[in-house]
Amino acid sequence: MNKKLTKSANPILCGVCGGIAEYFDIDPTIVRIGWGVLTVFSMGLMIILYLVCCVVMPKK
Repeated sequence: MNKKLTKSANPILCGVCGGIAEYFDIDPTIVRIGWGVLTVFSMGLMIILYLVCCVVMPKK
């Protein structure tokens, strides 16, 4: 099976967390909560990473 990391077809913001959840076959809510927690503990670094992923990740 050839999996490819892409943005989600049903995005909340840009579809990054949904795409990551689809890639790993887990619930998107878990990824979104984890991303939010990491954003708080990384002092906002994850926001920059999210924006980079919005630009770099291809659409489905």
